[in-house]
Amino acid sequence: MDRRMKAIIYPKYGPAEVMQMAERPIPEPGEGEVLVEIKAAALNPIDYVIRSGHMWPVTGFRFPKIPGSDFAGGVKNIGKKVNNIKVNDLVYGFSPTFVGGACAEYIVVKADSIAHMPTTLNFQQSAALPLAAQTAMQAMRDLANMQAGQSVFIHGASGGVGQLAVQIAKVMGLKISASCSFRNTEMVASLGADEVFDYTKTDIRKLGQQFDLFFDVYGNMPLGKVWHQITEKGMHVTTIPSPLNFLQQINPFAKRRNRVVVVKSRREDLLLLNSWVESGAVKPIIDRVYPLAEVVAAHQYQESKRARGKVILQVAPE
Repeated sequence: MDRRMKAIIYPKYGPAEVMQMAERPIPEPGEGEVLVEIKAAALNPIDYVIRSGHMWPVTGFRFPKIPGSDFAGGVKNIGKKVNNIKVNDLVYGFSPTFVGGACAEYIVVKADSIAHMPTTLNFQQSAALPLAAQTAMQAMRDLANMQAGQSVFIHGASGGVGQLAVQIAKVMGLKISASCSFRNTEMVASLGADEVFDYTKTDIRKLGQQFDLFFDVYGNMPLGKVWHQITEKGMHVTTIPSPLNFLQQINPFAKRRNRVVVVKSRREDLLLLNSWVESGAVKPIIDRVYPLAEVVAAHQYQESKRARGKVILQVAPE
């Protein structure tokens, strides 16, 4: 008789209501993998994009699916050739976004994609970081190769990725301009933005400035709308993995470079993030916490695009 766990599943693509609680077998770790008992998980916009079926060419039609990527918890079992992690270690990271699996009591992940949790954070705070922080880090550092003193515009700076992008840009020594709604301008400024624009009052397409990087976190300012606000050798980076955005990457006639950030969870990046967190330079901001059983309400709130920071699912007591 196999061991069972509680998990959120959806048997077809659709609105948040297609998700339901179910029992599934607890997975076993293979070579280079670990089994984590999840205490907290975090939602990301890509979760509802996948659940709604917009990514079906990549995610396919094998159901049921378990949503969610970000998690924090304790290691319960390890596979062969795992050296840096041991049973009972407290760890965090994320499962590949198109695989999911974090909205459950247990998950199997590759050992080199997770790291020990920051010593100053609890499970909820730790779960809020992996995907969003590494998205910001890999967009600015790896894709755009940003250097201290260069300028970045972060569009959508109050959400999960945006508020961490502001903090990480500050660590990197960048000149930071940002946009958000009027409700969040003070918060974004407090995180380190040098100037903050209320996009409900200011047309972001007509700022009269140029930036070395236009980071479209929110996803509604594609390259075609803002290319004139990017320096000649600058770059536009988006978090939206649409076919059009991928085509823009290889368009030889594009007036500026365009990239889609496809984030990967890397142990070395999480360890760097740990050092920033433990020094106080980067901190997670949590908007709301829902119990796992209220995942439908959590997804609906995430989908409203009104979250100020991260939406967390409490999977088990801390």
